[in-house]
Amino acid sequence: MHKLSRQIRFSVNPFLAETAVGDNSYSSKPCGEGLALYFALWVELQAQVDPDTGFVVNVVEIDKVIRKSAIGVFTDRVTEHFRNGKHVSLTDMYGLLAEVWPVITSGFGNAELTKLGLELNPSRKISIEMGNKTMTYFSEKFEFAAMHKLWNKSFTDEKNFEVFGKCANPSGHGHNYVIEVTIEKQSSEVFFQIGSFEKVVTKEFIDLVDHKNLNVDVTEFVDTIPTVENIAVFAWDVLSKKIDFARLSQVTVWESDRTSCTYCG
Repeated sequence: MHKLSRQIRFSVNPFLAETAVGDNSYSSKPCGEGLALYFALWVELQAQVDPDTGFVVNVVEIDKVIRKSAIGVFTDRVTEHFRNGKHVSLTDMYGLLAEVWPVITSGFGNAELTKLGLELNPSRKISIEMGNKTMTYFSEKFEFAAMHKLWNKSFTDEKNFEVFGKCANPSGHGHNYVIEVTIEKQSSEVFFQIGSFEKVVTKEFIDLVDHKNLNVDVTEFVDTIPTVENIAVFAWDVLSKKIDFARLSQVTVWESDRTSCTYCG
């Protein structure tokens, strides 16, 4: 079984009478005019690969379904909220995803719709999944810079360099890390303050590790090797005790754009 993800980008102009379609789906289509609201919808589908085409679904067909049946729903609802001067809350965004789901679910042939996620900005996303559409997942990315040395005190120097290579440099080395924290909450009570969520993550985790020597400045890593795997576990252990308005679902830590680890507790 394969899972295929496709991102569809579009813009909404809630104060214009007509929607400008545009001709560049890489940027956004509809394209928006002047200052517009930009969204990116992630569609995840699951199926066996078609032996004749090698596809789960042709992504061109995914785009057609979303642009024909889903984007209009987002445009109508967002425009309605704006023209009525009503705030579009996370609960409203969940409602939009839940409304779109049955509209598009039969449009992908034998492939099964498994997840819908809406990017609210480049670091923030809200999503629902097939198994439990009454649960809403909210994700946000944070960055921190830190240095570490990968070194096992029980190894000989030779073995440390053999196992960890350049990462065993005695003076350490640094990374510009990114951590994505995902929380889950019943959709009937999805509301929470994003600012408060950010404060918890910043105070309880980011402030502990940002611009620090992890091996020296963070007690957790005095005797634990600060690999990206162990940093993810540390983040989970710290945040799961402090986030009391939702359940921590998972944390993902990137140490580069090619290396990350996700931990789910």
